[in-house]
Amino acid sequence: MIAPAPGVVRVLGLDPGLRHTGWGVIDAQGNRLSYVADGAIEPDPDQPLAERLRVLFHEVRDLIGRFQPGECAIEESFVNQNPVSTLKLGHARAAAMLAPAEAEVPVFEYKPNLIKKSVVGAGHADKAQVGAMVNMLLPGVKAGSPDAADALAVAICHVHHRTTLKRLAVRT
Repeated sequence: MIAPAPGVVRVLGLDPGLRHTGWGVIDAQGNRLSYVADGAIEPDPDQPLAERLRVLFHEVRDLIGRFQPGECAIEESFVNQNPVSTLKLGHARAAAMLAPAEAEVPVFEYKPNLIKKSVVGAGHADKAQVGAMVNMLLPGVKAGSPDAADALAVAICHVHHRTTLKRLAVRT
């Protein structure tokens, strides 16, 4: 277990998918970001859907136990032209979201365009641009895969927007 330092908010970012679910962990103290870890969960594509979802759930649950995040951020699904693909992505998101929910870690969802705009400055940036900006915003980081870079971008987006979210929650 690698717990965050006092006064630091640890965020687990998730970029869900059935083949590759990227994950990234960062610490935030005010506007200061620090890289903790990243990787990708890659269930065996030859396994039945239920087994791949079980793997996603258990792997995310293990990440939560290992890194002790205080908050989790996940990319929302975009509606694909293929409804079967969209549905399967929704299953992967559900499996990934259930693990932090079970651990009572708050989960925040962000649209893909907002994530890209928050990190790159443009809502239609490509994966290479996102990866380059993640490496710039978290010095010394070389994300292990494009999926991991996307997950770190989700976490960075959350840190940028979390104070606004908390203010909105207080008003309601």
